[in-house]
Amino acid sequence: MSSERTYHHGDLRRAVLTAALDVVATDGPGALSLRDLARRAGVSHAAPAHHFKDRTGLLTAIAAEGYTLFADALDEAPTLNERGVRYVRFAREHPAHFQVMFRPELHRPDDPDLLAAKARAADSLRAGVSALPAEGRADAGIAAWSLAHGFATLLLSGNLSGPLGTRDPEEVFRSLAGLLFADGVRTPGSS
Repeated sequence: MSSERTYHHGDLRRAVLTAALDVVATDGPGALSLRDLARRAGVSHAAPAHHFKDRTGLLTAIAAEGYTLFADALDEAPTLNERGVRYVRFAREHPAHFQVMFRPELHRPDDPDLLAAKARAADSLRAGVSALPAEGRADAGIAAWSLAHGFATLLLSGNLSGPLGTRDPEEVFRSLAGLLFADGVRTPGSS
């Protein structure tokens, strides 16, 4: 009987991504190590490099996946205010993706998958303000993005625990967005 173990991993790429997301959610992106992730997946220390090349490649894959999930979440919202709610919900449901996506120094800026996913997410964000008057639309988009991103970031970092108390963060965000965009601004194609 051979002392070598034969190992087949059904989806090593997904296993490494999942383990990496767990590490990022718990300890932040700085704690990622391909060697540690290989150990967690039960494979040789070199195996993850076949899929990601290095730590930056892994973080780039996390960001690309995050932007794709993010665009999916935004596309389902019928109004600008609801896109903001989906933004906050995405951050709550995918905190590790959220941490990595908005840290461009962590990933490869020229990665084709990342560029495509970011472009799709940007289109989804822009669609939220497309029903606003052309004059001031860009500034309104910045205001809406700042409100949603700032709220989501403060929420994830625990800085809204006191002010929110037991209130639902999404409901509080709806209220805040309603102050800025009173009618919710319907996006094109919504009823």
